[in-house]
Amino acid sequence: MQLNPRQLVTQFAHMLQQDLFPVLQSVCGPLSGQMQLLASVISLAPLGRLLSARRASTGRPAKDRAALATAFMAKAVLNLPTTRDLISRLRVDESLRQFCGWPTVRALPHESKFSRAFAEFADSELPQQLHEAVIAATQKERLIGHIARDSTAIPARESFTKQAQQNKAAGKEKAAKQRRNKARFAKAKATERGTRIQRQRHQKLARMLSDLPRQCDMGAKTNSQGNEQYWCGYKLHLDVADGQVPVSAVLTSASVHDSQVAIPLMTLTSERVTHLYELMDTAYDADAIHQHSRQLNHVPIIAPHPRRGTKKSSQLPKVFKTRTMVERVNARLKDEFGASHLRVRGAAKVMAHLMFGVLALTVDQWLRMSTPG
Repeated sequence: MQLNPRQLVTQFAHMLQQDLFPVLQSVCGPLSGQMQLLASVISLAPLGRLLSARRASTGRPAKDRAALATAFMAKAVLNLPTTRDLISRLRVDESLRQFCGWPTVRALPHESKFSRAFAEFADSELPQQLHEAVIAATQKERLIGHIARDSTAIPARESFTKQAQQNKAAGKEKAAKQRRNKARFAKAKATERGTRIQRQRHQKLARMLSDLPRQCDMGAKTNSQGNEQYWCGYKLHLDVADGQVPVSAVLTSASVHDSQVAIPLMTLTSERVTHLYELMDTAYDADAIHQHSRQLNHVPIIAPHPRRGTKKSSQLPKVFKTRTMVERVNARLKDEFGASHLRVRGAAKVMAHLMFGVLALTVDQWLRMSTPG
């Protein structure tokens, strides 16, 4: 008998409570809520399948990759600020250490090995693959009513002026003239090809994503009080399904406008789940976004931008109010799953750090769906 999504999550939660947690408690002692969540993430994430046997540059086998990946999941679940804090916790928390796969304190790798492993996970996009696998296992057979789309600011401890300083040092009048000519030529070519949103409608997903800027720079966004908020870093764009389950995520430069990521996100989400409505705020109110959403057999519900002068936001369907679920996910990601503790640099590592948190949040929200009410 094939189970529906609600029966599936209920059965999985029952297995955790009746079978897995008692075994773990007999070995590690009482489990806190965070440790239970970590056990659930480990149970769903297919580490063994995705972590292929690789050899280090020295020719020795790369050991402890599964343990290290589990430790970074624990870092997100426990909301620890730094890898050094994670190692300190592993030294004193025997149950956590056993969860990760290190029987003794002496078996813990050095901090440098944690850093090398994290760089490897970032390059191979392991957290993104784990999250995609969890979505496939838990959401593929589910008919989702609404997908809410929005972005959130990700401040980073990076300098975005390095390139500008290099240009200034080499800033001869001839070079400046060449840059101006090149910019005019690029603008003319872009006008011939159309805007980025218009080009995206005829591109493959990989091309859309590669065309989005990902370097650290300055961004500005209007907050709920109507004030401009500025930050140096990145933007995380999320598609969130009913039940506050993150389905897709894309990282861009902080200066990228939300509308530039709408078509790549809806294309990515459409490949992973089946949904009906797409809820977006005024930043996404563009004809190409409306048309592409309908082309994918979805119903776009987008708050009209004031420039259109059509209907008022108050005339939107009541279902539009559920769009706030993506804002709650953004808040939880920052408050509970490490998005506010960014200590790495570079888009690949930043995305890996954020996706470990998104992975943990996804499993947590999916399990909450088994609780009535």
